[in-house]
Amino acid sequence: MKDKEEKRAVSLPAELYSKIEERVNTTDFSSVEEYVTFILEEVIKEENEEEKAFSKEDEEEVKKRLKALGYLE
Repeated sequence: MKDKEEKRAVSLPAELYSKIEERVNTTDFSSVEEYVTFILEEVIKEENEEEKAFSKEDEEEVKKRLKALGYLE
């Protein structure tokens, strides 16, 4: 993780923090912060990939159907 990045604090329930801490101990991550950052980055990356799920062909097919239904000109 880049130490020079600006950081913001996030509070977690103590029970959740303890569970994450236990999990961190079985990984190569050096801290709960590093682990949580990694997990959140992965979730955001997956969401961004899901947003790009339509291929150009899919998009054209949707447009064609919307035109046939009168929603597009």
